Amino acid sequence: MKIALIDDEPYSREEMKHLLGSYPWAEVVGEASSAEKGLEIILTKEPDVLFLDIEMPGMSGVDLAETLQNMKHKPEIVFATAYPDYALKAFRVEAVDYLLKPFEEDQLAQTMERLKSLVKVEPRENPSLGKLAVHDEDKIVFVKPEDILYIFREERETFICTKKKKYTCRLPIKELEAKLITYPFFRVHKSYLVQLPFVEELIPWGSGVYQLKVHGADEAIPVSRNYVKELRERLEL
Repeated sequence: MKIALIDDEPYSREEMKHLLGSYPWAEVVGEASSAEKGLEIILTKEPDVLFLDIEMPGMSGVDLAETLQNMKHKPEIVFATAYPDYALKAFRVEAVDYLLKPFEEDQLAQTMERLKSLVKVEPRENPSLGKLAVHDEDKIVFVKPEDILYIFREERETFICTKKKKYTCRLPIKELEAKLITYPFFRVHKSYLVQLPFVEELIPWGSGVYQLKVHGADEAIPVSRNYVKELRERLEL
């Protein structure tokens, strides 16, 4: 996924680049300090996504978004701004999301999930992606991604739960999420990644919180309030 950052504040661009570094399937291909320079990047680099500030010298981010509406292959737009007052205008130009500064990792994670469903992500070539190397006591074994029910992180250790057994893995969840991008996994909580075809029930747990029942798993999986809306859309509920 090719991303361009258009923001007149260098610190904000650096912060966003740092946060996006957690998503190996996303690449920042250009950045600009004004909408006018951003337009040049859009025409030359053809990014899939724009992270776009609103209040900038000269043309505003909203003006740029309106200019792009007639493009044949216009990029998806995420407004990233300190101003909450432009949300309605953002809706009118069909923005994917509206992130407020200072950026929050959980909110960005939801945005990236949304973008992943909208933009075709080409997996990077890697012959090892067919299976995952995991630990089974003192052995290293290889697990097929399609056999994984869910993945969770607990006390600095990652656990891979399959139809038959639970294994440990040294990789953090974000790296596993990137490796499994061509499979139907979804982040339901900062510590849980679930393979959606195995979901059997979405159970209300009070105050907008839910739990998931996964086929073949004994324990219920917590669903963070921040991920409920996107999860319901993915499950077509």
